[in-house]
Amino acid sequence: MKNISLILNGILIVAVGVLYYLHFTGSKSSSSSSVSAPADLKFAYIKSDSVLKYYDFFKDMKTIYEAKNKRLDKDLQNRAQSLQTDIEAYQRNVGNLTIGQAKAVEEDLGKKQQNFQLFRQSVEQEVINDQNKLTEQLYGKITAFLKKYAEGSDLQVVMKYDQTSDVLFGGPGIDISQDVIKGLNDEYKIEKQSSTKTDSTSTKK
Repeated sequence: MKNISLILNGILIVAVGVLYYLHFTGSKSSSSSSVSAPADLKFAYIKSDSVLKYYDFFKDMKTIYEAKNKRLDKDLQNRAQSLQTDIEAYQRNVGNLTIGQAKAVEEDLGKKQQNFQLFRQSVEQEVINDQNKLTEQLYGKITAFLKKYAEGSDLQVVMKYDQTSDVLFGGPGIDISQDVIKGLNDEYKIEKQSSTKTDSTSTKK
């Protein structure tokens, strides 16, 4: 989950790119040096840390994935401990084994080690896939909401404002973080209610 705090960076880069395309490619004059930004350009910003902290969807998904990661980590530890126990048992008893028996045990341990490595790789890949899935879900939900919000408020650019961004100052009058958080949570609440009704109907059938 460490990379989640960087999710909004890409979202806001897209907004800036669209702005440049719409306003600069469609309004070229005879002199290329005379291109200027439109006078009525409207900006706003969101505090990404606040959005992620108070967005209920993200909090729910984070809880689910963290619980899943703990289960996977516990399973990984149990398998590692079991393998270590088998290796230590072999080391203690190898003196009492014939060459053939020792070779058979070593081959078995080699297979177990290989299976453990494959399992560990699959766990790591699953965690990465879960992070990517959550990132895509957040990107889709936030950009969809910002698009609707911008249409209703004539906004053309929404910036991310935190210590990692290029925005050094933003007046409180253009901070739409609370509006975005409320709007996202309202949509998520409706989505959850709809999902609950669907699940209830399926269960009855």
